[in-house]
Amino acid sequence: MQKSVIVIALAGLFSLPVLAEEAGPTSPFSFNVGVVSDYLFRGISQTHGDAALQGGVDYAHPGGFYLGAWGSTISWVKDYTGKGNTELDLYGGYKSAFAGGDWSYDVGAIAYIYSNHGPANAFGANPNTTEIYGAIGYKTFTVKYSRAISDHFIGWYSASGGSTRGSGYLEANYSLDLGDGWGLAAHVGHQKVRDLGVADYTDVKLGVTKDVGFGVVGLSYSDTNAKGKPGETYSWPNSGFVAGAGSTSGFSNVAKGKAVLSFTKTF
Repeated sequence: MQKSVIVIALAGLFSLPVLAEEAGPTSPFSFNVGVVSDYLFRGISQTHGDAALQGGVDYAHPGGFYLGAWGSTISWVKDYTGKGNTELDLYGGYKSAFAGGDWSYDVGAIAYIYSNHGPANAFGANPNTTEIYGAIGYKTFTVKYSRAISDHFIGWYSASGGSTRGSGYLEANYSLDLGDGWGLAAHVGHQKVRDLGVADYTDVKLGVTKDVGFGVVGLSYSDTNAKGKPGETYSWPNSGFVAGAGSTSGFSNVAKGKAVLSFTKTF
Protein backbone atom coordinates (compact mmCIF):
# COMPACT_ATOMS: atom_id res chain seq x y z
CA MET A 1 0.00 0.00 0.00
CA GLN A 2 2.73 2.48 0.95
CA LYS A 3 4.77 1.58 -2.13
CA SER A 4 1.81 2.29 -4.40
CA VAL A 5 1.29 5.71 -2.85
CA ILE A 6 4.95 6.65 -3.43
CA VAL A 7 4.88 5.54 -7.06
CA ILE A 8 1.74 7.54 -7.77
CA ALA A 9 3.20 10.64 -6.11
CA LEU A 10 6.40 10.44 -8.17
CA ALA A 11 4.42 9.93 -11.35
CA GLY A 12 2.49 13.11 -10.67
CA LEU A 13 5.69 15.02 -9.91
CA PHE A 14 7.54 14.06 -13.09
CA SER A 15 4.45 13.50 -15.31
CA LEU A 16 5.64 10.12 -16.53
CA PRO A 17 3.21 8.82 -19.19
CA VAL A 18 4.74 5.34 -19.07
CA LEU A 19 2.86 4.57 -15.82
CA ALA A 20 -0.52 4.99 -17.51
CA GLU A 21 0.62 2.85 -20.44
CA GLU A 22 1.69 0.03 -18.13
CA ALA A 23 -1.59 0.06 -16.22
CA GLY A 24 -3.71 -0.60 -19.32
CA PRO A 25 -7.50 -0.70 -19.51
CA THR A 26 -9.52 -2.54 -16.87
CA SER A 27 -11.23 -5.66 -18.18
CA PRO A 28 -15.05 -5.59 -18.12
CA PHE A 29 -14.99 -9.30 -17.21
CA SER A 30 -14.54 -10.79 -13.76
CA PHE A 31 -14.58 -14.39 -12.56
CA ASN A 32 -15.23 -16.03 -9.21
CA VAL A 33 -14.84 -19.52 -7.77
CA GLY A 34 -15.60 -20.74 -4.30
CA VAL A 35 -16.72 -23.41 -1.89
CA VAL A 36 -19.28 -23.27 0.93
CA SER A 37 -19.95 -25.73 3.73
CA ASP A 38 -23.70 -25.46 2.97
CA TYR A 39 -25.37 -23.66 0.06
CA LEU A 40 -28.25 -21.55 1.36
CA PHE A 41 -30.77 -19.80 -0.90
CA ARG A 42 -32.73 -17.27 1.13
CA GLY A 43 -31.95 -19.25 4.26
CA ILE A 44 -33.01 -22.62 2.81
CA SER A 45 -30.37 -25.33 2.33
CA GLN A 46 -29.98 -26.50 -1.26
CA THR A 47 -27.54 -29.27 -0.31
CA HIS A 48 -29.01 -30.72 2.91
CA GLY A 49 -26.04 -29.46 4.90
CA ASP A 50 -23.38 -30.70 2.49
CA ALA A 51 -20.66 -28.59 0.88
CA ALA A 52 -21.08 -27.02 -2.57
CA LEU A 53 -18.71 -25.90 -5.30
CA GLN A 54 -19.61 -22.60 -6.95
CA GLY A 55 -18.36 -20.24 -9.63
CA GLY A 56 -19.38 -17.54 -12.04
CA VAL A 57 -18.47 -14.97 -14.67
CA ASP A 58 -19.65 -11.35 -14.91
CA TYR A 59 -19.53 -8.68 -17.60
CA ALA A 60 -19.92 -5.04 -16.52
CA HIS A 61 -20.27 -2.36 -19.20
CA PRO A 62 -18.94 1.10 -18.26
CA GLY A 63 -22.40 2.49 -19.00
CA GLY A 64 -23.98 0.44 -16.20
CA PHE A 65 -25.34 -2.60 -18.05
CA TYR A 66 -24.26 -6.03 -16.84
CA LEU A 67 -24.63 -9.74 -17.64
CA GLY A 68 -23.59 -12.77 -15.66
CA ALA A 69 -23.74 -16.51 -15.15
CA TRP A 70 -23.26 -18.37 -11.88
CA GLY A 71 -23.46 -22.05 -10.99
CA SER A 72 -23.47 -24.30 -7.95
CA THR A 73 -23.76 -27.94 -7.06
CA ILE A 74 -27.06 -28.76 -5.31
CA SER A 75 -28.89 -31.88 -4.14
CA TRP A 76 -32.58 -31.11 -3.57
CA VAL A 77 -33.76 -31.66 -7.15
CA LYS A 78 -31.87 -34.95 -7.39
CA ASP A 79 -33.27 -36.07 -4.04
CA TYR A 80 -36.80 -35.59 -5.41
CA THR A 81 -36.40 -36.88 -8.96
CA GLY A 82 -33.31 -39.09 -8.95
CA LYS A 83 -31.24 -36.79 -11.17
CA GLY A 84 -30.15 -33.17 -11.48
CA ASN A 85 -27.41 -31.90 -9.18
CA THR A 86 -26.53 -28.47 -10.57
CA GLU A 87 -28.04 -24.99 -10.60
CA LEU A 88 -27.26 -22.37 -13.24
CA ASP A 89 -28.27 -18.72 -12.77
CA LEU A 90 -28.33 -16.36 -15.76
CA TYR A 91 -28.89 -12.68 -15.07
CA GLY A 92 -28.63 -9.21 -16.54
CA GLY A 93 -29.62 -5.67 -15.74
CA TYR A 94 -28.64 -2.07 -15.30
CA LYS A 95 -27.27 -0.29 -12.24
CA SER A 96 -26.10 3.24 -11.59
CA ALA A 97 -25.27 5.71 -8.83
CA PHE A 98 -26.66 9.19 -8.27
CA ALA A 99 -26.68 12.04 -5.74
CA GLY A 100 -22.91 12.21 -5.62
CA GLY A 101 -22.52 8.45 -5.55
CA ASP A 102 -24.11 7.88 -2.15
CA TRP A 103 -27.33 6.52 -3.69
CA SER A 104 -27.62 3.71 -6.21
CA TYR A 105 -30.23 1.62 -7.98
CA ASP A 106 -30.26 -1.73 -9.77
CA VAL A 107 -32.94 -3.32 -11.99
CA GLY A 108 -32.74 -6.62 -13.81
CA ALA A 109 -33.88 -10.20 -14.31
CA ILE A 110 -32.54 -13.59 -13.29
CA ALA A 111 -33.31 -17.16 -14.37
CA TYR A 112 -32.69 -20.08 -11.99
CA ILE A 113 -32.18 -23.23 -14.08
CA TYR A 114 -32.01 -26.69 -12.50
CA SER A 115 -30.40 -29.34 -14.71
CA ASN A 116 -32.19 -32.59 -15.55
CA HIS A 117 -35.09 -31.96 -13.21
CA GLY A 118 -36.88 -34.78 -15.01
CA PRO A 119 -40.49 -35.50 -16.00
CA ALA A 120 -41.55 -35.96 -12.39
CA ASN A 121 -40.37 -32.49 -11.45
CA ALA A 122 -39.69 -31.34 -7.91
CA PHE A 123 -42.95 -30.64 -6.07
CA GLY A 124 -44.75 -31.88 -9.23
CA ALA A 125 -44.02 -28.65 -11.12
CA ASN A 126 -41.10 -27.33 -13.15
CA PRO A 127 -38.71 -25.71 -10.64
CA ASN A 128 -36.99 -23.49 -13.22
CA THR A 129 -37.82 -19.92 -12.20
CA THR A 130 -37.45 -16.43 -13.65
CA GLU A 131 -37.58 -13.32 -11.47
CA ILE A 132 -37.40 -9.61 -12.11
CA TYR A 133 -35.90 -7.41 -9.42
CA GLY A 134 -35.27 -3.85 -8.35
CA ALA A 135 -33.02 -2.45 -5.64
CA ILE A 136 -32.29 0.92 -4.11
CA GLY A 137 -29.20 1.55 -2.02
CA TYR A 138 -27.70 4.22 0.21
CA LYS A 139 -23.96 3.74 0.68
CA THR A 140 -23.70 0.14 1.97
CA PHE A 141 -27.39 -0.32 2.86
CA THR A 142 -29.64 -1.85 0.18
CA VAL A 143 -33.31 -2.79 -0.09
CA LYS A 144 -34.27 -5.19 -2.89
CA TYR A 145 -37.51 -6.76 -4.14
CA SER A 146 -37.65 -9.80 -6.43
CA ARG A 147 -40.84 -11.07 -8.11
CA ALA A 148 -41.36 -14.39 -9.89
CA ILE A 149 -42.77 -14.11 -13.43
CA SER A 150 -42.65 -17.83 -14.31
CA ASP A 151 -45.51 -20.23 -13.54
CA HIS A 152 -44.23 -22.11 -10.49
CA PHE A 153 -41.77 -20.42 -8.13
CA ILE A 154 -38.99 -22.99 -7.44
CA GLY A 155 -41.48 -25.78 -8.21
CA TRP A 156 -44.29 -24.72 -5.86
CA TYR A 157 -47.98 -25.11 -6.66
CA SER A 158 -50.46 -22.82 -4.91
CA ALA A 159 -52.75 -24.26 -2.23
CA SER A 160 -55.44 -24.73 -4.89
CA GLY A 161 -53.03 -26.43 -7.31
CA GLY A 162 -52.54 -23.34 -9.46
CA SER A 163 -49.66 -21.08 -10.40
CA THR A 164 -47.42 -19.34 -7.88
CA ARG A 165 -46.39 -16.66 -10.37
CA GLY A 166 -46.15 -13.37 -8.48
CA SER A 167 -44.33 -14.82 -5.47
CA GLY A 168 -42.04 -12.16 -4.01
CA TYR A 169 -38.97 -11.75 -1.85
CA LEU A 170 -38.22 -8.50 0.01
CA GLU A 171 -34.80 -8.12 1.59
CA ALA A 172 -32.55 -5.59 3.31
CA ASN A 173 -28.75 -5.90 3.35
CA TYR A 174 -26.04 -3.95 5.14
CA SER A 175 -22.26 -4.26 4.96
CA LEU A 176 -19.54 -2.57 6.99
CA ASP A 177 -15.82 -2.30 6.27
CA LEU A 178 -14.05 -2.94 9.57
CA GLY A 179 -10.60 -2.24 8.16
CA ASP A 180 -7.53 -4.43 7.70
CA GLY A 181 -9.45 -6.72 5.32
CA TRP A 182 -12.30 -7.45 7.72
CA GLY A 183 -15.95 -6.95 6.85
CA LEU A 184 -19.34 -7.38 8.50
CA ALA A 185 -22.60 -8.19 6.71
CA ALA A 186 -26.20 -8.37 7.94
CA HIS A 187 -29.33 -9.50 6.10
CA VAL A 188 -33.06 -9.91 6.68
CA GLY A 189 -35.56 -11.11 4.09
CA HIS A 190 -39.15 -12.28 3.74
CA GLN A 191 -40.29 -14.83 1.16
CA LYS A 192 -43.96 -14.86 0.20
CA VAL A 193 -45.18 -17.71 -2.01
CA ARG A 194 -48.37 -16.69 -3.79
CA ASP A 195 -51.48 -18.44 -2.43
CA LEU A 196 -49.39 -20.84 -0.33
CA GLY A 197 -49.14 -19.34 3.12
CA VAL A 198 -47.45 -22.38 4.68
CA ALA A 199 -44.41 -21.70 2.48
CA ASP A 200 -43.97 -18.07 3.61
CA TYR A 201 -41.11 -17.32 5.98
CA THR A 202 -38.55 -14.76 7.17
CA ASP A 203 -34.80 -15.35 7.16
CA VAL A 204 -31.93 -13.52 8.87
CA LYS A 205 -28.17 -13.75 8.50
CA LEU A 206 -25.13 -12.21 10.17
CA GLY A 207 -21.63 -12.80 8.90
CA VAL A 208 -18.01 -11.72 8.97
CA THR A 209 -15.45 -11.86 6.15
CA LYS A 210 -11.67 -11.60 5.98
CA ASP A 211 -9.59 -10.87 2.88
CA VAL A 212 -6.59 -13.15 3.27
CA GLY A 213 -4.82 -11.97 0.13
CA PHE A 214 -5.44 -14.98 -2.10
CA GLY A 215 -9.21 -14.91 -1.47
CA VAL A 216 -11.94 -14.07 1.02
CA VAL A 217 -12.89 -16.33 3.93
CA GLY A 218 -16.36 -15.94 5.40
CA LEU A 219 -18.27 -17.23 8.41
CA SER A 220 -21.98 -16.56 8.82
CA TYR A 221 -24.99 -17.73 10.79
CA SER A 222 -28.40 -17.96 9.15
CA ASP A 223 -31.82 -18.83 10.56
CA THR A 224 -35.47 -18.80 9.46
CA ASN A 225 -38.94 -19.20 10.93
CA ALA A 226 -39.95 -21.55 8.08
CA LYS A 227 -41.88 -24.69 9.00
CA GLY A 228 -39.40 -27.57 8.75
CA LYS A 229 -40.55 -30.17 11.26
CA PRO A 230 -41.42 -33.68 9.98
CA GLY A 231 -44.41 -33.46 7.67
CA GLU A 232 -44.18 -29.66 7.31
CA THR A 233 -43.45 -27.54 4.24
CA TYR A 234 -39.66 -27.32 4.56
CA SER A 235 -39.06 -30.93 5.57
CA TRP A 236 -37.59 -32.10 2.25
CA PRO A 237 -36.42 -35.49 0.96
CA ASN A 238 -32.71 -36.09 1.43
CA SER A 239 -30.41 -38.69 -0.14
CA GLY A 240 -32.07 -41.39 2.00
CA PHE A 241 -35.54 -40.65 0.61
CA VAL A 242 -37.60 -43.67 -0.46
CA ALA A 243 -40.73 -43.06 -2.55
CA GLY A 244 -43.86 -43.93 -0.59
CA ALA A 245 -42.15 -43.83 2.80
CA GLY A 246 -43.55 -41.80 5.68
CA SER A 247 -42.72 -38.12 6.11
CA THR A 248 -40.19 -38.88 8.85
CA SER A 249 -38.16 -41.30 6.73
CA GLY A 250 -35.51 -39.83 4.46
CA PHE A 251 -36.54 -36.23 5.14
CA SER A 252 -34.71 -33.36 6.84
CA ASN A 253 -35.34 -29.78 7.94
CA VAL A 254 -33.74 -27.53 5.30
CA ALA A 255 -34.77 -24.31 7.07
CA LYS A 256 -33.11 -24.69 10.46
CA GLY A 257 -30.46 -22.32 11.77
CA LYS A 258 -26.92 -23.08 10.68
CA ALA A 259 -23.39 -21.70 10.49
CA VAL A 260 -21.75 -21.58 7.06
CA LEU A 261 -18.05 -21.36 6.26
CA SER A 262 -17.05 -20.09 2.81
CA PHE A 263 -14.06 -19.28 0.64
CA THR A 264 -14.26 -17.15 -2.52
CA LYS A 265 -11.63 -16.11 -5.03
CA THR A 266 -12.36 -13.31 -7.52
CA PHE A 267 -10.11 -12.50 -10.46
